[in-house]
Amino acid sequence: MCAAVFIGAAGLIAGGSGDARAAGGAAVIEEGELDLVPRVVDGALKLEIDDRSGGAPTVRTPSQVVVHAGPATKETVVSPAYPILGELVDAYFLNGFLNSGRIYAPEPVWKGGESGGDSEVGLTGFEGPGRFALYAYTPEMDSDDEPAVPYLGSDADAPRSFTLSAGEGGMKPTWAFTEEGVYRLTFTVTAGELSATETLAVVVGDDVDPSGVTPGDGSEPTEPSATPPVSPPATTTPPAAHVIDNGHLDLAARPADDGLSFEIKEGSAQVHTWHEPDEVVLHVKPAARRKVVEGYEFVGDVGSSMWLLPMQQIDGLVWPGWSTEEFATSDVRGDVSFSLDSAEGPGSVAVFSTGATGSVTIGLDSRDGLPDVLAHSAHAHSHWNWAFTAEGVYRTTFTVSATLADGRTVRDTETLAWVVGNGTDPSAVVPGDGGEPTSSPTATPTPSVSEPTSVPSSTPPPPGASGSAGPEGGSATATSSSAVVTGPAAGSGAAGAFNDPKPAGGLASTGSSAAVIAGVALAATAVGGGVFAAARRRRAVG
Repeated sequence: MCAAVFIGAAGLIAGGSGDARAAGGAAVIEEGELDLVPRVVDGALKLEIDDRSGGAPTVRTPSQVVVHAGPATKETVVSPAYPILGELVDAYFLNGFLNSGRIYAPEPVWKGGESGGDSEVGLTGFEGPGRFALYAYTPEMDSDDEPAVPYLGSDADAPRSFTLSAGEGGMKPTWAFTEEGVYRLTFTVTAGELSATETLAVVVGDDVDPSGVTPGDGSEPTEPSATPPVSPPATTTPPAAHVIDNGHLDLAARPADDGLSFEIKEGSAQVHTWHEPDEVVLHVKPAARRKVVEGYEFVGDVGSSMWLLPMQQIDGLVWPGWSTEEFATSDVRGDVSFSLDSAEGPGSVAVFSTGATGSVTIGLDSRDGLPDVLAHSAHAHSHWNWAFTAEGVYRTTFTVSATLADGRTVRDTETLAWVVGNGTDPSAVVPGDGGEPTSSPTATPTPSVSEPTSVPSSTPPPPGASGSAGPEGGSATATSSSAVVTGPAAGSGAAGAFNDPKPAGGLASTGSSAAVIAGVALAATAVGGGVFAAARRRRAVG
């Protein structure tokens, strides 16, 4: 078996369907099924599109449509089953079987039966920044070690036509594009003595706004606007906050003059900038939108939308982690506690870890009451999945606390603002709690050195999250008086979609596939991290 290995993918710009309009009034199709149908109309052959993205089909021509293959369609595939594009494929796929049913994307289908017989479909024109291929490849073919079956392609030696049989009720091949940008695919369909030629515009990736692309061959708009567009008035209002919408950051506990400070660390371990939480707005871009699948009903109903920031880094999305690396293990008695005191927003917030064996550990969940607490070992760093269930502005208030070596309990409470989706301009959002002051860092003496800092002895910790060594090579551990969980060392070559949380304290874990929820199958770069224990509620799904 030549198993295809999906290494990474992002989400998809949501919305779309027939409601979004492109240049010339064309429909932008970003998700849902669309049927390409050669059919005879009034004695003439036409290539038409039955656009099902909005529910009931709407008949359009390719020159009235811009198809958007957004960032969720990107896959990195290693397999000898892909000789069409090469053995290492880093491309964008519509109807790619690894992502099928898991992302919001267009699903183009070729249908026969309305042209009076068999039809010949030819690629008679091509423009684009990369290569294009249309082929069949299914999980069954992968299991049987069968190669892909090519239909059309832009390469010199690729097929230029295929036969669409009259009885073909729905042929759903994979469409592959190797680079971001605008492609124009000219198809000529022939049935007997009749023929028709149409050009379909496809926008790949998110470098180009599909609403600004002229459909068809790009020569003229389909429906010229009666009035020229009016540019919005310029604004001189400065951004209300520092917006972070891509790359690594940590929600971090740091030593401070008064004991502890909760801050945002933006960047890598080597190059980074520190921010106060009330100076920052985190933007969860539309590319994070995915579907809730079975086994993850704690996030939402199966089939509903969530905006997921996964444990592994995806270019184009913000990647929030947790850090206590500024504290030496000798500075703190026990763990550093991250308490989610409140979460305000249009939906719910869940923070959970997923293991390579399919285990799921829920750390924070606003759906069933707050506060929730995660206890993090000192001098460590980790990543968990974050999921939001609706677009809009969220404000999450955290209290970060620890008992220092001298017996003092110190804490800092701050509110962090998030913008999910593109319905709100993150630069216009007031950071922090939106105007109300947050609590200042405090330090209070501890009456007894034996007093527990975060984890009640009656509650064992859950299966751990991803683990890594701290900056000085020390193993990160989460402890309570009843159990110890040690995280595995991080490594860039570790197998499995995520580091596997190890059960502790007799807790059960689910058998759901972590690959499904995060769009990762079979292998991924391991994510390092310290180990968490959920102090208020240790809960496994299943």
